[in-house]
Amino acid sequence: MKYLHLIWAALFRSKTRTLLTLLSVVAAFLLFGMLDSVRVAFNAGGSVAGADRLVVASRLSITQTLPSRLTAQIAAVPGVEKVVYANWFGGIYRDPKNFFPNFAVGPDYFSLYPEYRIPAEQLEAFKADRTGAIVGAALAQRHGWKVGDTIPLQATIFPKDGSNDWSFTLRGIFELEDDKRRGEENQLMFHWDYFNEANDYISDEIGWYMVKLADIDQASQVAQAIDAISANSDHETRTQTEQAFNQAFIKQFADIGLIVSAIMGAVFFTLLLLTGNTMAQAVRERIPELAVLKTIGFTSRSVLMLVLAESVLLVVLGGLLGLAIAAALMPAVSAVSAASGGLVQLPTVQGQTWAVGLALMLAIGLVVGALPALRAMRLNIVDALAGR
Repeated sequence: MKYLHLIWAALFRSKTRTLLTLLSVVAAFLLFGMLDSVRVAFNAGGSVAGADRLVVASRLSITQTLPSRLTAQIAAVPGVEKVVYANWFGGIYRDPKNFFPNFAVGPDYFSLYPEYRIPAEQLEAFKADRTGAIVGAALAQRHGWKVGDTIPLQATIFPKDGSNDWSFTLRGIFELEDDKRRGEENQLMFHWDYFNEANDYISDEIGWYMVKLADIDQASQVAQAIDAISANSDHETRTQTEQAFNQAFIKQFADIGLIVSAIMGAVFFTLLLLTGNTMAQAVRERIPELAVLKTIGFTSRSVLMLVLAESVLLVVLGGLLGLAIAAALMPAVSAVSAASGGLVQLPTVQGQTWAVGLALMLAIGLVVGALPALRAMRLNIVDALAGR
């Protein structure tokens, strides 16, 4: 630390060049902080409340349906406490921009989700109304819905009586206490029986089954037993945790991890070239000064460490500033995402992102400073002072 003033003075010897390079590093890590927070949020661990739930879906694709007769067979598997089912609907409210998840659910579906707080009288009203629907509080607030309102949806997959027009009566609004799961409040659910009877496309087919376990320690055995029921049939199943199922569903639209990795790979490659050029030019301009340092007693190793420290300081300063800006912006981005129907909450830059970001800063700083530092270490004092 006693040479920090030397490192700082060398770093800002050319203030304009350093500032422009620093801004490039800030922009790169701002982008990294925001994108990696999205990736971490999508891959976040499952809720403790759902640890005892499994999802049974088609092995081919979650868009493939399963026969309803599997309900009784799955319920008979040892270790299964309860089975409910659901079908994706995919209706649009007024405009495609208003898209939100909506699906048909079987009887007692909400008994598997005690964390969904629904007033008892509203739940009973939903059960008693064939065309009733339940929505999350965030979705109801976004569209100004209240209990008793009629909600029209345009079917994108399942017509009814030759028309895409479906309508539901809002009978209940649920809330979640866990802030990290507030995105789940942007969904609508209605009766599977109504869907099954009214749609013109499929009959007695299930999109996926939800299974409540009697003992979460038996999850693996139960999953294997359920999949064995349909083995070698035309409707083989894949039973997995609720978290894995949700991630697979999201990946139908995009592989978030792959997208983030590809973008950041391109950004950091460009950053390597830019900062590497900056450091190479900075050392080239200071060759006489470095020779003087060696003349007054600095060892070759000390000169090497000074240049490396300068490179690392440049990247770390910009990287920390970029991540700090990303952390400040993420709550606003999360609010916009929720308002547009987003299912993933992004409260701030996650600790995992900070750790990865710091590791990247150190790695990039060492890589871009390595060649200029080696050149400085190998300087011949006489040749350097002579301008050769």
